[in-house]
This record gives sequence, C-alpha cells and structure tokens, in this order.
Amino acid sequence: MENKTTERKSEHIRICLDKPVEFEKKTNGFEKYDFVHNALPELEWNDIDTSTVFMGKKFSMPLLVEAMTGGTHETRKINQNLARAAGEIGIGMGIGSQRAAIENPEAVSTFQVRNVAPDIFLLANLGAAQIVEYSPDKIKSAVEMINADALVIHLNTAQELFQKGGHRKWKNVLAGINSACSLGFPVIVKEVGCGISADVARRLEESGVSAIDVAGAGGTSWIKVEYYNNSSTLSKQFFEWGIPTAESLEQCSKSVSIPLIASGGIRTGMDIAKSIAMGASLAGMALPLLRPATESYEAVKEKLEEIRTGLKATMLLVGVRNIEELKKIKIKRVS
Repeated sequence: MENKTTERKSEHIRICLDKPVEFEKKTNGFEKYDFVHNALPELEWNDIDTSTVFMGKKFSMPLLVEAMTGGTHETRKINQNLARAAGEIGIGMGIGSQRAAIENPEAVSTFQVRNVAPDIFLLANLGAAQIVEYSPDKIKSAVEMINADALVIHLNTAQELFQKGGHRKWKNVLAGINSACSLGFPVIVKEVGCGISADVARRLEESGVSAIDVAGAGGTSWIKVEYYNNSSTLSKQFFEWGIPTAESLEQCSKSVSIPLIASGGIRTGMDIAKSIAMGASLAGMALPLLRPATESYEAVKEKLEEIRTGLKATMLLVGVRNIEELKKIKIKRVS
C-alpha cells in the first residue's frame, strides 16, 4: 500500500504526535474577544440546546472533526475511531486528502468510514493542486469512494512551498474550484492553518462554493510540520505565518454571505461559542482529537463530550438557550 504520498502521511502523523507543531507566538486570536457575563441567565442546565443544522444535516453541537489523515493501515484506525465517535456524538467529519487513494486504489479502504458512521455529515477532501490536475471524473471519484455529502478543497500553498517536492504551480486554481462547483455536490474551500482573507473569501463566494473554512493561524502550523519532515532552514522565518483564526473569521463574516467554518487553534467549548457569536456556522477541530484517535473511539468521544460541556457552560453564562440565540449575542473586542 505504501508509496511516497502514503509514507508522507504516516510521517505527518508521527510529527504531529511527537513534535511541537503549533504556533508558538501567534494565537488563534479569540482571547482578544470576550462575552459579557450574564449574572441572571434565568436558565437551567437542561434548558440549553447545543444542536444546530448545517447544510441540511443536524449536528448535536456546531463542531466538525477536521480533516486529518488517511492512506495507511495506521490512519485507517484513526479515521474509524474519529468517525465512530462523531457518529455517536452526532457531529460531522472530514477525512484527509484522498490523493493517496486516487494514486493507489489499495488505500481507498483507509478513508471509508460509513461502515461505522452511516449517518454522519462526511466530507471528501482534495488539494487545490489536484483540482487543477484531475479530470472531473477523478474529482467525482473522491466523493463517491466514501459516499461523502460534500467535497472540501484545501488551499495549502505555504505547506507545499516548504514540502520536499511540493507543488509550485498555483495558477488556474480558482477556475478549477469553479469547475468543481458544477459537478453536482456542495464544495467547501478551506485553508490549512494560514487563514483566508476577506478578498479571497469574496472570490471564493463568486466562484460558487457552498461554504468556507477559514482555517486560520494559531493551531497547527503545517510549515512547522514540513520543517520537521525535511529540515528546511528557510521555513523557520515563516513559522508564525498566517492570519489568526478570529481575525480571518471577522474579515470573512463581513465580506460574504455563505456559511463559514472557524478552525485553526480551536481547543475549547468557549472557542466554539466565540466562533458562533462572531459569525461562524460551525467550528472545526483536529489536533486535540488526534492522540485520542490513536487510542480508541471512546477516548475521542470522551474528549468531544468535554468540549460540548464547555460550550454548554459558556451558553449558560451568557444566558442563551440555543445556537440561534448564541449567534445574536454580543461579543466585544477587549484588546
């Protein structure tokens, strides 16, 4: 099953588990925003409903398990654990780039999770470079091979720039995205940790995408991951590169009307609550769920329950009973 792509995926997992891959100085930016405490919420704990609907699918809370991996026997276990936990909790999930499966059909099963999570909102995943290179049939095959609800196209220019043998051709990406949007399924475009600006968000909306995942700076730095993978000294000066998640979300929410997902350094239920109050439909999370996913689906589920409790506690402390009310709550910039 192993080829260069799958070998790199295995190395990425090892690095993310063993190395300090998160931003060191730059945060997700949500500490600059705060809720006004409500000392009289007039609510009971059981009154609070964290559920929401995204693209016609009900979520028990506004959280997406972000794309992580696939392509090897080890990553199959990770995807299965993530999917089973997501299914039992009632949230959505994205899988890692399916380039490995398209290059090597033996890897297809490592991405397939419907056997353990038949009803979850499931996202297929291809890189922008592949969208330009692949035929429409190949792009469709990514969605079909896992029976996905939508396709995520990830923009990872910075990662590829510092990846050994990474892509250097980034022309015609927007045209490729536009073409993908006509293939009969929803398309979500996301960054991978450097954020999306207002201008890029507007161009994506005009191209026909159904949603944008801002995937800002403050969580995992894929420039750092590639540094640990190939020791490129040039990459060191870019370790803190990117738009913080909160800033990216604020820019995009003022610029487009399509749904937004806030990911990049999301670590707590309070981070999720702030994301929703600032205009996101969902928040997304990856790294905090990776280690639990190497252990068991129960470990992932326990982590997700902890996060949901934090979200619910935040909602009680600001006096809202559901996600629609949370979307309308005032949040202020404090620094």
